[in-house]
Amino acid sequence: MDYVKAFVVGGGICVLGQLLMDLTSYRITPAHILVGFVTGGVAVSALGLYQPLIDFAGAGATVPLPGFGHLLAQGAIKGVQENGLLGAFGGGVEASAVGIAAAIIFGYLIAAVFSPRGE
Repeated sequence: MDYVKAFVVGGGICVLGQLLMDLTSYRITPAHILVGFVTGGVAVSALGLYQPLIDFAGAGATVPLPGFGHLLAQGAIKGVQENGLLGAFGGGVEASAVGIAAAIIFGYLIAAVFSPRGE
């Protein structure tokens, strides 16, 4: 059942992004969706509503872009608690560093193993 919940919530987030692009005559670009979803994740996290969604859907809520916004917000909050106001700047980066590093490393490894075809 966990897989179904993750699929429905993660898929719902993706459907929302696709509908925003399709129903606005392409005035909303993928870049707008990216920024909007990350910012939305921060806002929903600040209201205390994103953690219950993560508890319900697991990876279906943490993997999409709003989950990254939630991670940044929680890191900034923790940074402020530990280091004062200046911790807000480094807390989000510190919280997300492992995920970003993994994405870069695995992306590099895949690019090194598989060569793209130019057509």
